[in-house]
Amino acid sequence: MFGDISFKSLPIVVKNLLIINGLIFLSTYTFPEIKTFLALHPIQSENFLPHQIITHMFMHGNFSHLFFNMFGLWIFGKLLEKIWGPKKFLTYYMATGLGAVLIYSIIHQIEISIIESGLTSMEIARVNSVKLIPGGYYGTPLSVIEEKLFLFYNTPVVGASGAIYGLLLAFGYLFPNSVIYLYLAIPIKAKYFVLGLGLISLFSGIMPNPSDNVAHFAHLGGMIFGFILLKYWKQDRNNFY
Repeated sequence: MFGDISFKSLPIVVKNLLIINGLIFLSTYTFPEIKTFLALHPIQSENFLPHQIITHMFMHGNFSHLFFNMFGLWIFGKLLEKIWGPKKFLTYYMATGLGAVLIYSIIHQIEISIIESGLTSMEIARVNSVKLIPGGYYGTPLSVIEEKLFLFYNTPVVGASGAIYGLLLAFGYLFPNSVIYLYLAIPIKAKYFVLGLGLISLFSGIMPNPSDNVAHFAHLGGMIFGFILLKYWKQDRNNFY
């Protein structure tokens, strides 16, 4: 199914996305301030800038985060770009990535509103008065619930995972009975693999673990927007480009 997976054989968009993500990841070691500039901060944060809506898709928190996302892009993106062509593939990739952050941001703002509803205006003002510093904050000590709101205000989002989940959804949609080897050993049909990923993301988002820093609703958002786009293209296939 996947054929030659050498770097030279990669189509142009996938190849350039791999290069861009890799270069930006390496640049964060030389210029650490890039992390703050490119990661997507909540709109309440003093570090929020509009361009971050796009640039966060090319940032990654650590090497394993980068590796698994780029591995998914390499394996599934290559096949999809060869089927769709570079223009349609890039449109799908960016649309699912932006859709992912839209869903995540909506859920995130709802969570912020719920926390704010349990605080007084004075307590919210106290949260806004402290300054974010590496490893914590500087200013008036906050209560546990105030610290939680502070983290919601100031925790950035990075990664291409939403778009990668969109690619996985497209693969499962177009090739539902193709076999994927889970952990390189367990065979599973693509449609069940994608369904399982979706259910895991939904469950993990609804029942969050305090130590879990994964944006599960962004994964779901990428899959939802991917499904919508695939359905639209199927209905309007004669008019696309």
